[in-house]
Amino acid sequence: MSLTTELPPGASREPIPEDADPYALFEAWMAEAVAGELNDPNAMCLATATAEGRPSARMVLLKGRDERGFVFYTNEMSRKGGELLSNQHAALLFHWKSSRRQVRVEGKVERVTAAESDAYFASRSRGSRISAVSSDQSRPLASRAAFEARVRETEAANPGEEVPRPPHWGGFRVLPERIEFWQDMPFRMHDRVLFEREGQGWRAGRLYP
Repeated sequence: MSLTTELPPGASREPIPEDADPYALFEAWMAEAVAGELNDPNAMCLATATAEGRPSARMVLLKGRDERGFVFYTNEMSRKGGELLSNQHAALLFHWKSSRRQVRVEGKVERVTAAESDAYFASRSRGSRISAVSSDQSRPLASRAAFEARVRETEAANPGEEVPRPPHWGGFRVLPERIEFWQDMPFRMHDRVLFEREGQGWRAGRLYP
């Protein structure tokens, strides 16, 4: 038996620069993901925990990002909403299979402003707004038919294009304290760089893969 010398995709890529700005690096990787991923390059795994530390995770969509943090929207009465309100820490994981990269984000969580939530809610399709109003997210549902009936009731109550945002529906922003970049490299010599918040800047260091 001989060991293969064939290099996997990404073999010629450069190591992650430790002197990079993590937000700029994320934007560059996201741009590549948008160009290469077939579906939802902004999909991310959101991990939350109860006040007692019991974790849970689910996929959500990144809907905003800047130097303050990473924004997503949800029903605050859902399981994740309740956990975020009782334990204001969360972790995000972006996994881009086509480019063989991932980014991990950990930090505290804050609510976005009502104006930000209003603006994003208004940007959604009418059908998505109707569904958001109709859903008691994470609560037991007697049947699919019951949900469809609730949707019809909401549509009848809101015949025009305008559908008001429910007061319990809004956005959260993860304020990064740690951002870790990982990329595939030949022969499992993968590349990992961790950026940790230090004052107004970042401290960077490599990690063994």
